[in-house]
Amino acid sequence: PGPWAKHSLNVGIAARNIAAKIDGMDADRAFIFGVLHDIGRRVGIVDIPTHVYAGYEYCMQKGWDEVARICMTHSYLLMKDEFTYDPETEHERKIKEYVSAIEPDDYDKLIQLCDALAVDYGFVILEKRFVDVTRRYGIMEGYIKGLEVAFAIKEDFEKRMGCSIYDVLPDIG
Repeated sequence: PGPWAKHSLNVGIAARNIAAKIDGMDADRAFIFGVLHDIGRRVGIVDIPTHVYAGYEYCMQKGWDEVARICMTHSYLLMKDEFTYDPETEHERKIKEYVSAIEPDDYDKLIQLCDALAVDYGFVILEKRFVDVTRRYGIMEGYIKGLEVAFAIKEDFEKRMGCSIYDVLPDIG
C-alpha cells in the first residue's frame, strides 16, 4: 500500500495513451509496463536502487523479463551516464552493470517519461513534477541532465504523435 500504487496506475494510463498515438508501439504492453514499473516498492518505502532491484528480482522470478527490464531502467534517464560513481552495494553494482549494457528502447523511454508525468492524484506537466521531486529530495547530482533527457524524450514522442503529450493525459493539472 501507499501512494506508489496509484502513481503506478497513472503511469500505466499515461503510457497507454501516448503509445496508442505512436506507430509501432503497443498500447496494452505500455500500460502493463507502466503499472508494474514500481512493483519493487511493494516491500515498503525504499530508496531508488532498492526498489529498482527488488522489482527486477520479483519480475525475473515470475518470468517477466521485459517488465524486469523496465523496473531496472525507469529511474535512470541518463542510463550508463547515470553512474559517475562506484556503487556501494551489491544491488547497485548489478543495476549499473545491467543499465550500462543496454541502449534504451521506446518502452524504456516511455516509462521514464510517464514516471515523471504521473503522480498518485493524476497527471502533471514535467516542470511541476520536477519541482515536486526537488522539494522532497533536493537537487541531486545529474538532476539537470536528467531533466534535459526527459524533455528530449517528450519532444521526440510529441513529434511522432503529432500532438502534445498533454493532449492525451486526462485531467492534467
